[in-house]
Order: sequence, then structure tokens, then C-alpha cells
Amino acid sequence: MAASLPSSAVAPRLRAAVVGTGAIVSGSHLRALAVHAADVELVAAVDIDAARLTAFAERAREADGIGEFTGYTDLDAMLEAERPDLVLLGTPPSLHRAQTVAALRAGAWVLCEKPLCLSLAEFDEIAAAEREGGPYAAVVAQHRYGSGAVHARALLTSGEVGEPLVAHCQTTWYRNRAYYEVPWRGRWATEGGGPTMGHGIHQTDLLLHLLGDWVEIRAMAARLYHDVESEDVSTALVRFANGAVATVVNSVISPDEVSRIRIDTVEATVELTHLYGHGNDDWVYTPRSGLDDQARVRRWRTPASDERSSHAAQLAGVLAALRAGTRPPGGGADARRTIEFNAALYKAAFTGRTVTAGEIAEGDPYYRAMHGDHPDWAPKENA
Repeated sequence: MAASLPSSAVAPRLRAAVVGTGAIVSGSHLRALAVHAADVELVAAVDIDAARLTAFAERAREADGIGEFTGYTDLDAMLEAERPDLVLLGTPPSLHRAQTVAALRAGAWVLCEKPLCLSLAEFDEIAAAEREGGPYAAVVAQHRYGSGAVHARALLTSGEVGEPLVAHCQTTWYRNRAYYEVPWRGRWATEGGGPTMGHGIHQTDLLLHLLGDWVEIRAMAARLYHDVESEDVSTALVRFANGAVATVVNSVISPDEVSRIRIDTVEATVELTHLYGHGNDDWVYTPRSGLDDQARVRRWRTPASDERSSHAAQLAGVLAALRAGTRPPGGGADARRTIEFNAALYKAAFTGRTVTAGEIAEGDPYYRAMHGDHPDWAPKENA
């Protein structure tokens, strides 16, 4: 087992590197590093585009606590020269598996933008590169980590709001045709799928975080508007191990954009409505008719703090896990469950049959690629 680092009270700051310096890293990840500047320092940034790297450096100078770092255009050279404790990946999805494995083998922990990888096969390659006690890889799933989500999960798992019965998970967003002019978007080999993988995965992950393991799924997927390889809408019916049933809708053709989770339990309706992030006020608890225990209802609606869902909220848990030598939140079997769910959704949609948890294993075409071997959804010729 790898030796745990001493507590942050006496240890030097952890050394972090970012890979890919586009919008998500120069925005969300840079803000998260600034929030935790007392515990982690940015020592390196990697981007194959030197101009983008320069622009990132200029932006970083304006962030509190970031300081100076070294720029690189090659990941392997950075890993060899800097030996960072943590690598934050914000590159296109098709690069995640190879870059995560390279960082793990160099001894760095990884926090990677979604999706962590493009298939269950790729996930298992990443898992094979991890070691007991670290380094570990985790995927960004920031909507789990706002105080409202932490509070809701505690209420659901403790039984405080009663057994969950019916749920709805909705990511109905809008992306115009210019959005898909970026070459890697909308292609199986480079994005892994459409809104199921690239957009709705955040809400799906949160639904699984709140309700636990799923056991079976039926689904449909369609390409209704965009000229892409993958779907632009998908829908699913899901049964969970606890007996709850749910609908899941993912879309990038919906002008009125919204992200929503609703869970009806024996005692209440728990509902989250937002778009790209949530705070306590975005969670609404409606007690069932006849429930007159006002003290109980007040406990539902009053989290101890009000921290918005964010990269900074998740990074706090990753840094704590790194110092303790324990698996970070958003990694391991928990992260694999979300990838497996999406693989099962695609398989159910493309085969027209119910798919059960655990059935997609090595040898199944949907283990290697989200579109499996379905001819209608294979990559287009000359793409």
C-alpha cells in the first residue's frame, strides 16, 4: 500500500498539473484550484496549442493563489519533469483513457472531466492501472457535491423521507448545428455518443448517486435533427434494486433548457430543478397530503450549509482522499456504474430489448463501444 501523505496542516502543498487549457479548465478547474490554493499548487499546464497555453497562463495570473507554473506541449514530458501528485484532465473524451493511464503509471492521481472514458473496456484499462492506496482516478461529477445534493442523499438513504417509488431524470438542453462543427463532437470514436454520454451523464450520475444500483433498463434513441453519427435524443425506463422505477430523458434539441431530477417517495416529493449547477434553493421538498409533522418537514428543507455544486466542492474530497491514500469520491465501482448504465441504455435502444445490470461483459460488442455493432449506428463512411 502506498504511504499516506501527512495532514495538510503540516505537509507542503500538493502539486497539480492541468492537461488541456480550454474553457472548462480555464474556468471551473482554475477556480477550484484558487479555492484550494492553501492545499494545492499548480505546477504545470499542458496543451498542444501553444497560443491557448499562453492565454491560459495570462488568465491564471489573475486567479488568487495560482502563482507561476511551467507550460508544456507534451504530456509525457511534463509527467517526467514535474512528477505531479494530481493531474486534472480537460481534454476531448477520446484522449481520456490514454492520458489517465499515463498519469496513473507516472504515480499521479487523476481527476478527469466527463466522460472518464468511452466504454467499459476503457474503464477497466484505467482500473488496471490503479494501485491499492493510490494513485486512483476519479471523474468530475460535481453535481453530487453541493450541500443540497449531500443533504438530499442523506435524507433518501436514511429513510427520513420514506422509500423512493417513482423518479424522473431530465437533461433537455439545446445545441445548435455550429456546436457540432467541432470535429470530435457527435462521433462515436471521439465523444462516445450524443447527449447520453456528453450532456445527460451529469444528471444520470446524480440519479444513481441518490437511488443506488439499477437492475434493468429499456430505452430508445433517435437522431432527429443533427447531422451526426450519434443520437441527439434518448429516453429510458429504469428499475432500481430498491424497487423504484424511473424515466430518463436526454436531449440537445430542446430550446427551453432544463436539468431536473424528481423523486417521489412514500412521504414526499424531492425535486431539483437547475441548468448547469445548483444551490440549496434549487431543491424543493413537498410532503405528502396529511403529513403534519412540521418539525420533520423543516429538517428536510434546512441543510447545515449552502455550498453550490462545483468543481471546487468535489476537489476538496479528492485532495483529502489523496492525502489519506483512500479512493476518492467519483472513482472505482461508483464511476463504473454510470458508464455501465449508459452502455446498457444504448444496448437497450439499439437491440430493442431489456438489458440487465452486469450483462455487458468482455465479448459483448457494447463492452467495447457504446454503439456496439448495430449497423444503423455505426460510424459513417468517410467521417
